[in-house]
Amino acid sequence: MEGRKRREPAPIGGLIQEFLRENGLTGGGGNTRVLRAFEDAIGASGRAHARAVRFRAGELIVEVDSAAHMHEMKNFTGEALRRRANDRLGKTMIRRIVFKLKG
Repeated sequence: MEGRKRREPAPIGGLIQEFLRENGLTGGGGNTRVLRAFEDAIGASGRAHARAVRFRAGELIVEVDSAAHMHEMKNFTGEALRRRANDRLGKTMIRRIVFKLKG
């Protein structure tokens, strides 16, 4: 183990909290930061038709108010929205966006 620094033992609770905080998984059900980044990425006009509702394991669920808007986002603007949201987060947290018709 020469050349390596030994780490001091740390309480597991503190390590978990640090991990959650660094990955935007604290407060508001664990996904507030990601949902906010998507809202910023989609803008006011997009928010009139779509709303991010859940983020889990790299997958963002977005409810869309009409089939026409869902088609547009799924096939044309979804990937750009994903990239813009990740840019706002400073790292790739959103790996996939699933668009669902609001029911």
